[in-house]
Amino acid sequence: MVETGDEEVDYAERIAANADVLKNAWEETIEDMKAMAADMEEDGWDAFYVAAGDTAPEHPEAGDPDRWGLVHVIPDNYVDGFEEAFETGEFPEYDVFRQEASGELFGVTLLTDPDSRTAILIAWNLRLHDATPLVNKARSEEAMYSHVQTLDGTVHGSFEHDAPEKFFPRFEEYEAYFSADYDALADDDA
Repeated sequence: MVETGDEEVDYAERIAANADVLKNAWEETIEDMKAMAADMEEDGWDAFYVAAGDTAPEHPEAGDPDRWGLVHVIPDNYVDGFEEAFETGEFPEYDVFRQEASGELFGVTLLTDPDSRTAILIAWNLRLHDATPLVNKARSEEAMYSHVQTLDGTVHGSFEHDAPEKFFPRFEEYEAYFSADYDALADDDA
């Protein structure tokens, strides 16, 4: 890098590089989701997939105390496909595929109903630091929820998960690890 003596240029370059890392991680997540869906369809499953436009780690203190978990906002043009798949089965089985990049968590939640051979795949991402209150709630309840809604707040389906550790790295020490990690990242940006 050329030395300009201008710290703002260095900061701008780091932000641009970080944006590229996050963009690549998101693109890879979507490609992985589509590949998983294609593999399932080859094996005779009906597979619906969608990339959430936004995913929020919602904890009870943030809104409705009876609703918490990952809230995935999907585009309106995917609602019919989601509802058709959702109404087909019970989805007793699930798995989560995830990766970390620059303080963000990228994931694909795979929900399956073996009886109807239907799968729902949701790609999502969130800032790790923002999930701390949700992780604390999931640890205390030993459960996790996923809610699928549209931007207007209409919930189109919810799922309960009995192994919340599948969603988050370093689940048991999450708060200490990611609070410290986030603070270190913030110090680097100062």
